[in-house]
Amino acid sequence: MDKVMASAAEAVADIASGSTVAVGGFGLCGIPSVLIEALLEAGIDELEAVSNNAGVDDWGLGRLLAAGRLRRMVASYVGENREFARQYLAGELEVELTPQGTLAERMRAGGSGIPAFFTATGVGTQVAEGGLPWRYDSDGNVVKASPPKPTQVFETAEGSKEFVLEHAIVADFGLVRAWKGDRHGNLLYKDSARNFNPLAAMCGRTTIAEVEELVEPGEIDPNHVHTPGVFVQRVVALTPEQAADKRIEKRTVRPSQEAQA
Repeated sequence: MDKVMASAAEAVADIASGSTVAVGGFGLCGIPSVLIEALLEAGIDELEAVSNNAGVDDWGLGRLLAAGRLRRMVASYVGENREFARQYLAGELEVELTPQGTLAERMRAGGSGIPAFFTATGVGTQVAEGGLPWRYDSDGNVVKASPPKPTQVFETAEGSKEFVLEHAIVADFGLVRAWKGDRHGNLLYKDSARNFNPLAAMCGRTTIAEVEELVEPGEIDPNHVHTPGVFVQRVVALTPEQAADKRIEKRTVRPSQEAQA
């Protein structure tokens, strides 16, 4: 089945306001920036985004934040984005902070048909006991907090140990970016851009992939496929200009040897 769409706008056309979207990327690495821009241009709002973080103020999910299009974030990191922090502390945005490894496993479990799992991460903290601020009001009061989660003791190789129950994440849509993809939706990510992209692709009921290089079926070695086409419903081929438009989250430089001399 040829899953290639004519444009990013066509690919996101049926994403409705209020939808939950799982978004790949880590910082600004491997983010589906073209699909995010298409969402922005479509005017879709009241979105719940599941992503490791929210980009920066003027790129990635930060673009949707700045336009007031997100009502809720499930994330593990809120740094590097002042608007994210401002909206959260001002009571404009609900944020469910989740340990990074737990977030990754919740997304993987959602794509694997596993409804929930036990993990040791967060036991003895507010992650398990509840009380993490999810939403503030404009005066800084907590108006919604995380609920307590069930825990259970299991016998392990180290003896009895307590674990906390975490529920899987299944999103309405998954948005990812791949280095290469074929018309059947098989995807290959490059280096660290692999990050959360395979997980976002798995947990979306409908997954849309923007690919930097579109190839024909069979051109990707099956042994190298990171996301099988069964998880991908739509493919958007990027132009060379779109593929090359990659931002640096935080640029750190040192003086050149000539300047030092």
